[in-house]
Amino acid sequence: MERTQEQQLTIFKDRGYSDDLLPKGEKQRNWRAFNYFALWMGAIHNVPNYIAVGGFLMLGLSTVSVMMAISFSALFIAFVMIMNGAAGSKYGIPGVMLLRASYGVRGALVPGVLRGCIAAIMWFGLQNYAGSLALLILIAKVWPGFLQIGNGTVWLGISIPGLICFLIFWLLNTLLGFGGGNALKKFTTLLNPCVYIVFGSMAVWAASLAGIDNIIHYAPQHVEQSGSGIFLFFVIINAILGVWAAPAITAADFTQNAVSFKQQAIGQAASYFVGYTLFAILSVIILVGATIHYGVNTWNVMDIIQKWDSTFATLFAGLVILMTTVSINAACNLIPAGYQIAALAPRHLNYKNGIVIASIISVIICPWKLMESQDSIYFFLDIIGGMLGPVVGVMLAHYFIVMQGRIDLNTLYSSPGETGEYNNGINSKAFYATIIAIVISLGSKFVPYFETLSRLSWFVGVISAVMIYLFMQSRSKKGSLGQTANS
Repeated sequence: MERTQEQQLTIFKDRGYSDDLLPKGEKQRNWRAFNYFALWMGAIHNVPNYIAVGGFLMLGLSTVSVMMAISFSALFIAFVMIMNGAAGSKYGIPGVMLLRASYGVRGALVPGVLRGCIAAIMWFGLQNYAGSLALLILIAKVWPGFLQIGNGTVWLGISIPGLICFLIFWLLNTLLGFGGGNALKKFTTLLNPCVYIVFGSMAVWAASLAGIDNIIHYAPQHVEQSGSGIFLFFVIINAILGVWAAPAITAADFTQNAVSFKQQAIGQAASYFVGYTLFAILSVIILVGATIHYGVNTWNVMDIIQKWDSTFATLFAGLVILMTTVSINAACNLIPAGYQIAALAPRHLNYKNGIVIASIISVIICPWKLMESQDSIYFFLDIIGGMLGPVVGVMLAHYFIVMQGRIDLNTLYSSPGETGEYNNGINSKAFYATIIAIVISLGSKFVPYFETLSRLSWFVGVISAVMIYLFMQSRSKKGSLGQTANS
């Protein structure tokens, strides 16, 4: 006899799962295309993304080629986010539970902790510190004496004014995280119009000062193109995809709220296509225009607005830019961390407990100390990104090809002590495929002969993981979770 959804949820609750990890009911799944369109549109415009565009301009490609590469990357981002969020929109489950379907009840802890705890919490702390530096600039613009608080006292490697700004920005992020996806939905709906007012105005300002023709034909001094144009085109796409490697794993955290797959697919596709096309045009015009105007490479938007004479314009633009950082930080780091920590002990922790734990750890790691050595930070994050790409590949291959789009929720939400369909609760084929793909993806970074391949590490990791995992499945006669699943 088939159980109703209410009966099924009651059983899962009795097994110790908190409401935050349970499949969303129909009444809770109210996100439509516009909500997904608004979710990412403004979040794309943040300080780290603009700095990244500055790096792209130094590759030696034309400004038009850089714009096209950034815009074209939306095709790949939208595909991965939509497809890896398909199970979320179908079953209403968060990303941490979807990982179980691919890696097993126990096996999901490894990629889950890597994405939801290590990468997410570290990124959360670093983004908070980067945002606090921008906040420090804004406060000092209005109140120069703020910088003298503490008379130069340094505590744990950070000044008193710096620590105050960090804690203020940290608190804003944490409060938004408490509200979860619904709070983020409302926040981004209000924020997005301001984002395009600010960056649209900055683009007009930069174009009027430098001239569109000069911006289009701009070429950085003493920079030579390091590779073919097509190769560098995909290097840019690979770099942008690397930023979305972690969010792609837990895309279901947001698609679980969708009315349907169609609504989330239309909304996310439109958001990325329109958002990244506008971002490509606006970011290049602003950065190149400012560079031409000031006569020095100016790749940080905060450096640009700091030079303005109008205090009001500086504050308004700066606050909007800070809010975009809050938006992306909550969506890509804090919310996934909250779900993952709750999944570690579902009988004892819930989503809000996870938010508190993640937020506290992000302060304890002293991100300002970590940023003292940028090379080591980006090397670590690059390694994490190289590990997460193969996880996405395995998840896509498992859900769409092995499972054929079906999940047995009763197996997924197993009782304590049960291991589900796999021996010891671990899908060994998924692990082997992931490990081999990681070696292929990251090994090239340490072997000079394959240095060129390492610049396309995300593509290499995802493609190799899919091929290896499907090959292992074809060689195995043993059934999988998908073969016993109910639609």
